Amino acid sequence: MTIPVTIVGAGLGGLVLARVLHIHGIPVTIYEAEPSVEARTQGGQLDIHEHNGQLALDAAGLTQEFRAIIHEGAQATRVLDQHGKLLFEEADDGTGGRPEVLRGDLRRILLESLPTEAIQWGKKLASVVILGGGRHELTFADGSMVKTELLVGADGAWSKVRPLLSDAKPVYAGATFFETYLHDADERHLAAAQAVGSGALFVASPGKGIFAHREAGGVLHTYVQLSRPVEWVASIDLTDSAAAARIATEFEGWAPELTALITDGDTPLVPRMIHTLPDAHRWDRIPGVTLLGDAAHLMPPSGEGANLAMFDGAELGKAIVSHPDNIEAALAAYEADMFPRSESEAVDAHLILDLCLGARAPFGLVEFFNSGFKGEHE
Repeated sequence: MTIPVTIVGAGLGGLVLARVLHIHGIPVTIYEAEPSVEARTQGGQLDIHEHNGQLALDAAGLTQEFRAIIHEGAQATRVLDQHGKLLFEEADDGTGGRPEVLRGDLRRILLESLPTEAIQWGKKLASVVILGGGRHELTFADGSMVKTELLVGADGAWSKVRPLLSDAKPVYAGATFFETYLHDADERHLAAAQAVGSGALFVASPGKGIFAHREAGGVLHTYVQLSRPVEWVASIDLTDSAAAARIATEFEGWAPELTALITDGDTPLVPRMIHTLPDAHRWDRIPGVTLLGDAAHLMPPSGEGANLAMFDGAELGKAIVSHPDNIEAALAAYEADMFPRSESEAVDAHLILDLCLGARAPFGLVEFFNSGFKGEHE
């Protein structure tokens, strides 16, 4: 019988892995730093792709539950220039392969598919000690300890498990996305809501842009994208009520319905500094431990992050199920496929970031969409 699996991190990738293992009768425990399932809001809307995210949910036996949480009509995409002129538009005709769901809803159906005892909340990993023979000892911030024979780091960009395998550390990619929400948009923020349309809006230009997404319940979710050094980002006092107006000055001359997506936010701006690992990040096989999701392949946001994490979780789960008596063979098979897959996606993610903020924006982005690419975003 396969040894119990220890997962650090209850994000989407770790939850899919746990679910695949659970339905195959393999014991699994997730240790999550957050104190409870309600401790933090789970971000915005995700497009779940046919070739990875949907396959992962199918492997987890959750396709029906996934279909029930889809935000219908949200696959529409439009690109405007800074004056509000329409450059590209693609309606949601119901045939797209990337339906939209709220991250919180997706996490909920995954959590509900697992036994309550499978997740240990309030377990912030403090350190890991190698015991030899593929075994590790985990110490948590609350002083508790566990030993494991199979450890999976699903603990995100700043993974505490990654140093067991790799010396690579996330590096700032030169861009920061400032996040905010506009609520009751069709009543209170009509001009901005009309600019966004029924799905995703891209307003791209060299060094700065606005990405906004219509979510269920009349919510507009905005990411203000700026290519700025760390020092500039640190100089913005986001506790100041004038912070949004300060950032909006970077968009002087832009159409008011677009800058309203910055200045009319109903929530404080939150900076999301974009960090990345090397595109070809990989490691030599180390007994008893591996990584998935951002812990393994942190890249710029391109719509693939959540999808890749879930696909990693499903593929690792299937590898463990296929090699119940040879864990090292399972981990080696998983990594052999995951490394080139993630490298290819990382290259594409950098390309998309350049299309949004590089010298040819917005025209390179429009050409990209017109080439037949179905707009993907996260």
